[in-house]
This record gives sequence, structure tokens and C-alpha cells, in this order.
Amino acid sequence: MSETINLLIVDDHPLIREGLRKILSFEPQIHVLGEVANGALAVEFCSQNAVDIVLLDINMPVMNGIEACRKIKELKPGLGIIALTIHDQDEYLFELIKYGISGYVLKDVHPHQLIKTILGVARGESFIPPALTARVLAEFSRLTSGDQDKKHQMLTEREIDVLKQVATGQSNKDIAKALYISEKTVKNHLTNIFQKIGVADRTQAALYAIREKLVDI
Repeated sequence: MSETINLLIVDDHPLIREGLRKILSFEPQIHVLGEVANGALAVEFCSQNAVDIVLLDINMPVMNGIEACRKIKELKPGLGIIALTIHDQDEYLFELIKYGISGYVLKDVHPHQLIKTILGVARGESFIPPALTARVLAEFSRLTSGDQDKKHQMLTEREIDVLKQVATGQSNKDIAKALYISEKTVKNHLTNIFQKIGVADRTQAALYAIREKLVDI
């Protein structure tokens, strides 16, 4: 990730796109690389440009945000996606988490919190609003309630340490500093953790750690 965060705004309302651009212009680290009006254009833009973060609406014509998220993550798995929406329905959030969303922000968010979320996701962190976390955990637990084998028992002690750090929202850099290891080693541990516990990204790993009571949030 470069020092400048190249961001794509995806929303079908021109006024919202313009408002977001103005808000984000106050943060020198964020560069709005482009704006598009639907998910299909977002996928095309990401395939042709060096995008770091996508700020993605959900309900859009041509292709909605959920499908766009799926296609973008297939195209560029390391790209960060933040859903910015008026909806707090569980089904939207569950689908987006399944496809690898890094953040979920409601459109009434304070501009400072939006910028903070973008900067955090760029560092490799994840964000789900506290009001939605309990519902996500409940659904995650329901979906996995039949799985009685404790997958985290396959993790090494160091991998559990890394997983605990992920669950508290720490970036790779922060984890490396806290555990006195390199960022490359952190990435290697995360690859092993994801494979062992059967998740696709940091958000799912964090939810797993909380559900299994490996960490108290």
C-alpha cells in the first residue's frame, strides 16, 4: 500500500458522490481516483486502475454493491472494500462479509469516522458498527453451530496470539510491533490461520475468535 490511498467512490447519486469527494478532500492521505455510478462500472474501473479502497453503495442499477463486491474481490483479493449504505439489514451485512468486505458504514456516519474507517482499512483493519456486531456474531454462531470440532486447536500458540490481535482490530504493522516479529511473518501467520479455521479474511477471522471466546471485546 502506497502512502497515498487511491479510492474509488461508487454510488448512483451524483450529489452523494460530490459530497463524499468534498469530505475526503480534507484528508491529504486520501486521493479520490475516480467516481462511478454502478457496480458494473466499479468492477471495470478496478480492473484497469490501481485502486486501494472502494467506497461502495449497495442499492444501485445495472449491478448492485453485493455482486460488485464479489466480483472485485475475485479480481483483486487484496483490495479493501467499504460498504457505505442507508441499510442496516442483516442480510446485506452477512452477504458482504461472506464476500470479503472490510468495512460497513451507514450513511449517517460522521465524516471524521468515515475518514478514520478508510485509513484503518488501508492499514489492514476491519470495521463493523458496534450496533451490528452482536447480530453478526449471532448469525455466525448459528451458521457454524453444527461444527463441534474446535478448529482453533490446530493453531500454534503464536498463531493464536496473532488471531487475538486481529480480533481487536490491530493492523499487520501493529501486530508485528506487539509480538516482536516482522510484518511478513504476520502475513504468513494470517495465511495459515485463515486456512486452518476455514475463513476468507480478517473480518471473518475476528468474528471466529470472538465466537470461540479467544478474546473478549
